[in-house]
Amino acid sequence: MTGIGVEVGAQSARARALAVLRIRSRALAVALLPAAVAVVLLVGASTGHLVGPGWHAARWVVTPVAALVLLAAAGIALVVARARPAVSPTVAIAEEQAPDLYRMVRDLADRLDVPAPSAIALTPDCDSWLEDRTHPSHGPPPAEDRDEHEVNGLRGGSTHGTHRRTPAAPVLVIGSPFLWWMRVGELRAVLAPVVAGTGPSAHPDIAQARRFVRGLDAAVAVASTRGRCPGSRAVCAGVGWVARLLLRSCREHATEMERGVASAAAERAQAVDYGLRIVAQEQVGLAYAGWDRLLTRVALPAWRMGRWPSRLDAGVVAALTELSRRDRLAEGFASRLGERPACDLLEEPGTIDEAASLLAARLFHGGPAESGQDWSPVDWQEYPEEVVDRKWRTDAARLHRVLDALGVRRTTGGAPPEASGPTLARVMDHLSVPPDSSTARPADAHATPAAPPPAPKPPKAPYAAMSEDGSPDDQETERSSALAAGLTAELAREEAAAPAEQTASPVPDATLLDIGALPLFPLQPPRTARELLTDHVTAMVCCAAMDTAGAAPGLDWLDGPTLLIDGERAADLTPRVLSLIEDGDPVPLRAWLVESGIRPEKPVRLV
Repeated sequence: MTGIGVEVGAQSARARALAVLRIRSRALAVALLPAAVAVVLLVGASTGHLVGPGWHAARWVVTPVAALVLLAAAGIALVVARARPAVSPTVAIAEEQAPDLYRMVRDLADRLDVPAPSAIALTPDCDSWLEDRTHPSHGPPPAEDRDEHEVNGLRGGSTHGTHRRTPAAPVLVIGSPFLWWMRVGELRAVLAPVVAGTGPSAHPDIAQARRFVRGLDAAVAVASTRGRCPGSRAVCAGVGWVARLLLRSCREHATEMERGVASAAAERAQAVDYGLRIVAQEQVGLAYAGWDRLLTRVALPAWRMGRWPSRLDAGVVAALTELSRRDRLAEGFASRLGERPACDLLEEPGTIDEAASLLAARLFHGGPAESGQDWSPVDWQEYPEEVVDRKWRTDAARLHRVLDALGVRRTTGGAPPEASGPTLARVMDHLSVPPDSSTARPADAHATPAAPPPAPKPPKAPYAAMSEDGSPDDQETERSSALAAGLTAELAREEAAAPAEQTASPVPDATLLDIGALPLFPLQPPRTARELLTDHVTAMVCCAAMDTAGAAPGLDWLDGPTLLIDGERAADLTPRVLSLIEDGDPVPLRAWLVESGIRPEKPVRLV
C-alpha cells in the first residue's frame, strides 16, 4: 500500500508540473505569434503571393509590433531567468563541522531510496524543510575566496569545498531547537518525511516547474522593489504585471503539485521509524512551546537592552526541562534525557549555537549583523546581572525622569531629607488615591440615609483619559494615564535618538536580509502605555527590594526576569502593582513591602 500511495502522489505532482509547463509554453506561443505573422507576411511578399497596398500596409504595421513584442518577451524572460529567488536566512553547516549529522542524513536517504540533500543548514525556528538553491546566484563562491570552516549566521547554501556552480539536490534546513532538544533517534524520525522529498524534487518536470514559479516570484519582487529595476517605472510595472498574471495562472497547479510532492514523501517515509516518529512529533510540539516562551520571555528583554543571549538553543533545553519538571509531562522524562542528544552530531555545538542565536536576534528583533559596543552577547550566568538588573534600573530611571517632567515633588511634607532621591514612595504617593471627602465613602453610609450627598467632582480636564466604555476614568486613572503617556513619549525619544541598526547584510549573497525591513518576524506587537507603566513600576519595586532588603535579580526559564527574595521567587508582585495602577490602591503593595522588609522611603541606585 505504501508503494501505491507514493506512486499516486508522484503522478499527481507530475501532472500538475506539466500543467505549469503548459502555461509557460502558452505564454511563449503568445509572445511568438506576432513574429510568426510578420514572417508569413514577409515571405509572402518575397514569393509574390501577398502583394498589394493592403498587404504592404499590414507588413508595415505587424513587423514593428512583432519586434516590440519579441523585445519585451526577451526582456521579461531575462528578468525571470536572472532574478534571484528568495532564500531563507540560515546557518550553513559544513560537512567538516557535522560529519555524523551528514552521515545520518545520507543513511536515511539510502533507506528511503532518494537522493541525499546537497547540504545542511540550520534555522532558528521549530521547523524543517527542503530548499532548492539551484539558481546560479545561489551557488557557492570560489573555494579560494572563502573559509570552509567558517560558520556565518547570515550565509545559506552549500559549504562544500568544491568548484561546482550549483548543488544537484535541495538543501536540508533543520530547526536548531530540534538538534538541542531531541535525541538522535527522534531527530532521524522527524527528518524522514523531509528527506524523502528529495525524490520528487529530482524529477525533471517538477524541477522545471518549480524553477519557473520561483523565477516569476523573483521577477515580481524585482519589479516591485524600488532601486532594483534598472529601467523606468513603466518597464518595471510591465514586467511585474506579466509576472503576476502568470503567477495567478500557475497558482492552483503549483499548490497541488507541492501537495502531491508532500504526499509522496510522507508515504515513502512510512516504513522508516514509524513508531518512533509518533513519539517524536510530541517532542516537536514541546520544543515549539519552549522555544516560544524562551524568545518572548527571556530573549526579548535582553534584545531590548542591546544584549543577545549567545546560547539560545541551550536555553531551550533548560526551559523545556523546567516545564517538564513542573507539569510532569512524562514519567520516563529522566530516562529520555539520558539518551544521546542530537547536538552531539555537531563537532562544535557552542559555535553553531552562537551563530543561530545571532541570526534569531536579527530575524525576531532586528538587531545588527555583528556584535558591537551596543550589541554584545551575554551568557546565561551573566544574564541576571547584565540584563535583569540593568533593565530594572534603566526603567526606574526613566520613570523618575518622567515624574520630574510632570512636576511631581520628590518629597512629601514630613519626609526625611535623604528621601529627596529616587524613591519608591514617590511613585506610590503619586499613583495613590488621596483620601479626601470628595472620593471617600463613609463606612456607615448605609446606616445614615439622611446624610448629605458628597460634593460634586470638579470637571475633567480636556486631556482626561477615557475608559473602554467611553466614560471618563477616575482621578487615579488620570494620573496613571498621564504617567503612562509620558513613559511612551520618553521611550519613543530614546529609540529615535539611538543610532540606526545595521539592516543591510554584509554578505553579498543574502536575499532576505538586505531589504531593510527588520525584524522579518516580530515576536510581539509594541507594548501599550499601560503595559509600559506596569513594567516601570514593577522595576522600581524590584530596585527598592534589591537596595533595601537584599533581594537579587534572577532568571526564570519560563517567565524571564524575576525577583529573588531570600532565594525564593516573588511570584505575587504583579497583582499588587496592578492594584496601585488601575485602582489607585496602595494597600496591597504596602502590605507586601512590609512583609518583605522593603523600605520604600529609601533612595535606590539608578543607572
